[in-house]
Amino acid sequence: MNPVRLSLLALLMLAVATPALAQRGGHPGGGPATGGTPGDRGSSDNHGSATTSGGNSSTSHADLMHATPGDVLSHNTAIAGKIQALTGQDARTACSGFKNLGQCVAAAHVAKNLSIPGGFAAVKAKTAGSGALSLGKAIEQLAPDANAKAESKKANKQAEQDLNDSSL
Repeated sequence: MNPVRLSLLALLMLAVATPALAQRGGHPGGGPATGGTPGDRGSSDNHGSATTSGGNSSTSHADLMHATPGDVLSHNTAIAGKIQALTGQDARTACSGFKNLGQCVAAAHVAKNLSIPGGFAAVKAKTAGSGALSLGKAIEQLAPDANAKAESKKANKQAEQDLNDSSL
């Protein structure tokens, strides 16, 4: 093979392998490869948990779960509409302060599922921004009678489904 073809082949292989390598644990903030997110505090109640792809050729589900909310919402009106329906707020406003879109959507589901006093704003205050709690810890504080682990898991599954549905 001539050097030009070899170089092009190497670049192509690198371009194809980079997204797969990024999903194997190279998340900003050191989240584990098993589905943890940058905001995870080492508990089992992750904010967003998907690492499988499930979208069209330009945007995978994992990209949606771990991209900054503003980036995704500017390109994906389907998930923006879902967030607005869940929170009653503009999606960009609702998701500002969250490290990724999965956290925002899961928090919105928790607020709705548990009829949290103060609604989404109360859940967001606990789970977004500096000093953010895990979703499970926030549930323990905002709805002490709820099974925090089960409710966190349920909200993460709902968020994953919403993100899968919006990336089709």
